[in-house]
Amino acid sequence: MGKKTRKYSITTDLTQIQTKPKRSDFSLPPEWWDRSEGIKLPILALKEDVEATIVISKVGKRFEVRGSFTTVLQLQCDRCLEPFASPLDLEFSLILERLPQEVEAEEEYELAPEEMGVDFIRGDEVELTDMIKEQIYLSLPMKALCRESCLGLCVSCGANLNKDRCDCKATTGHPAFQKLRSLHL
Repeated sequence: MGKKTRKYSITTDLTQIQTKPKRSDFSLPPEWWDRSEGIKLPILALKEDVEATIVISKVGKRFEVRGSFTTVLQLQCDRCLEPFASPLDLEFSLILERLPQEVEAEEEYELAPEEMGVDFIRGDEVELTDMIKEQIYLSLPMKALCRESCLGLCVSCGANLNKDRCDCKATTGHPAFQKLRSLHL
């Protein structure tokens, strides 16, 4: 069976980088983002093209990658579940190194302390779109909020408290301990 081709594949051949850095400027359309990868994240879609620049330089036996990109993510708020736009303007740097020849394809490789900041690669080509995708994942906040003052959803009726008022009786404390309120000791 043949190798699966990627619709938006941008690769760089590292053997072509010796003394002069290789610069790649590219744009990825919103359709590039594939939400069907099985990872449940708050990213719903891309609202704008990804405009990226990546420069790869050879430093000894390693490769230094410096990149930047801009886009607008459509995220889902963790409190109210509404979609919202989140601009992303990011710069990143990576160190790439080829895996040692003695390490086979599926074999585990124990990293030395000085190798902890290095991304190991197999072969002579690197996929630049994978670097961008990884950086998007790494840029996600721990809690995606449409705004810091988001009121979220009513725990009783599910109303979006940013848009609607509800007549539910507000309770304080954790629901698991509400029975203790009825005890008069």
